[in-house]
Amino acid sequence: MSLGPLMVDIAGTALSSADRDVLADPLVGGVILFSRNWESREQLARLCRKIKKVRSDLLICVDHEGGRVQRFRPAFTALPALASIGARYDHEPHHALHLATETGWLMAAELRALGVDFSFAPVLDLYTDSSRVIRERAFHAEPAAVARLAQAFLRGMHGAGMAGVGKHFPGHGSVDADSHHEMPVDPRQLSTIRHRDMQPFRLLVQAGIDALMPAHIVFPAVDALPVGYSRIWLQEILRGELGFQGMVFSDDLSMSGAAIADSPVERAELALAAGCDICLLCNDRRAVERVLGGLSVKPQPLSVVRMMRMHGRAALDDAALQQSERRHAVQAALAALAGTA
Repeated sequence: MSLGPLMVDIAGTALSSADRDVLADPLVGGVILFSRNWESREQLARLCRKIKKVRSDLLICVDHEGGRVQRFRPAFTALPALASIGARYDHEPHHALHLATETGWLMAAELRALGVDFSFAPVLDLYTDSSRVIRERAFHAEPAAVARLAQAFLRGMHGAGMAGVGKHFPGHGSVDADSHHEMPVDPRQLSTIRHRDMQPFRLLVQAGIDALMPAHIVFPAVDALPVGYSRIWLQEILRGELGFQGMVFSDDLSMSGAAIADSPVERAELALAAGCDICLLCNDRRAVERVLGGLSVKPQPLSVVRMMRMHGRAALDDAALQQSERRHAVQAALAALAGTA
């Protein structure tokens, strides 16, 4: 069975019979986990095994980037907000780059040891004081610094057997509105976005990032549609101009910033037609059921190949990771960073 173009969530810390039915549907390609799915390291490992038992090819992912966006606590290392590493970069760039690599490695190693394939990280947006949803989630305000730090973070993830997902193309840091609750509009010209916000994405594409996630933002100077529904952004600019060959995840189609159509089926159809390989649909099981019952799409072999490349690679088992000197050294470095923040 090939992976389908829908990524869904589950309700609790174990699979229900309804969850199993959904995950067995050929339109489903993966599962995104949230804090409600976490209880302990042992429970999470067991849940991941049960998901893979339904279908061994299903992708398992989570938003676990650090700072306020870290789904599993405690018993996982408390990861810093990326901006704290960026602040160190201004004074000790070599140390900050090393810290970014080690933080990316530790984040990925802790998740891979329990069976999670990947995290939606790193953030490639630019830091601005005005952004309610990004702000300290971003490494830095300067594109070159973001690119260098994100590439180091990605190198650490790859070293732990995890693919990376850069977000939110072409840049979410310059708008005030939160796309979870409203539709952000960025009035700037494409030339300005290319010169600033897009630079980290351009450079990470060149560095071989595995996947990207578009922003639920409208840039009216480029297209009237939000980026995740726009062929101009995804086909002409991302695939054409930047030459990106990896996977494109939609952001959550349940968010207010994605509500250009009332029907979740139509939202999924529009996202896939624009160039997304897989659509996230979270926290709305009724919408998932509607999409599974109403979405008719032909298999896209290239999308399936891209999805298969997102599977986690060989990793330390959890017992070995707990005893790892590298893990202990990174934890000490992060504790020191928190003490000087």
